[in-house]
Amino acid sequence: MTDARIEHLVTSGQFTLDGGTWDVDNNVWIVGDDREAIVIDAAHDADAIAEALGDRRLLAIVCTHAHNDHIDAAPALAERTGAKIWLHPDDLPLWKQTHPDRLPDNRLADGHVIEVAGTELTVLHTPGHAPGAVCLHDPGLGTVFTGDTLFQGGPGATGRSYSHFPTIIDSIRDRLLALPPDTVVRTGHGESTTIGAEAPHLEEWIARGH
Repeated sequence: MTDARIEHLVTSGQFTLDGGTWDVDNNVWIVGDDREAIVIDAAHDADAIAEALGDRRLLAIVCTHAHNDHIDAAPALAERTGAKIWLHPDDLPLWKQTHPDRLPDNRLADGHVIEVAGTELTVLHTPGHAPGAVCLHDPGLGTVFTGDTLFQGGPGATGRSYSHFPTIIDSIRDRLLALPPDTVVRTGHGESTTIGAEAPHLEEWIARGH
């Protein structure tokens, strides 16, 4: 039995890549109980995330990928809390564009299990939006945190450096759509959805090639 719960924070800032900059709102997810927690994607505002955590022990800062809008507050939050930053090593080139002087502390790997507050999140390596993109599946909480791999309405963007459309389609088909249909998809931006709501549209996305 777990007392773990999911908390949601929206932070605002900018996404910068390939010479362009866009204003974005990011979903920050906190999983834990009254004693301990992890943060999934420390975006933009370390102060707001720390305030939401309160006096809980932060066990890990987990990065779904290394686009700057998902990691820009990670070092400041790590310094403030003592938590380690976790990133898949395939995303180190992207990470270094934002934080050239501060590497992540630990490496995420497919199948790795992160334990917090009596619940377990399993790392699914889901490249495509970024080479080291991961999702975090928690069957106990009936959810998967997909970062920018899968949104309500389709795959994450693949039109910029380090991204690849056929790869993200493979990741979604093989890793995410294999999850139970009622699994709640908690995304990096925008509204949540379910695996069952998105699965019927796979062929449409492929035809659209977006």
